[in-house]
Amino acid sequence: MLKHRGFPGRLTGTDFQFVIRRANMKEGASKIVKRERFKDRRNVDRAADTAFMAALWSHFGEEPFERGNLDAGRLSWLFGREVVPAEDPFNPASYDALLKINVKVAQVSFPQVFAAGAEMEDFDDWDEELDSEDED
Repeated sequence: MLKHRGFPGRLTGTDFQFVIRRANMKEGASKIVKRERFKDRRNVDRAADTAFMAALWSHFGEEPFERGNLDAGRLSWLFGREVVPAEDPFNPASYDALLKINVKVAQVSFPQVFAAGAEMEDFDDWDEELDSEDED
């Protein structure tokens, strides 16, 4: 499983994770599914979606990227709309699956992320502690 170094671990001040620490060797990768985002979602849920999209855009841009250690649950909130498969056939239960940002849809859904002069939110929870745990 590819680990995306420098990618934020979660939304600061919440338990909304963006990456997983290690691969699930028993059951394999969790399947990415399209989840509906209803209008009555909590503000913190919307903030997590926005921050995750900002992190994806900042880290990968328009280039295809490997799923790797990106959290399937968090990807599922964007999958099928802002994040789409970059390969055919696509295996939604593979750590090696290639994805890409559907920029036109993402710009409509998250205009604040793509606004001129928009800056990446400061994620202070991704630190050397996680990297040192992997060395054990």
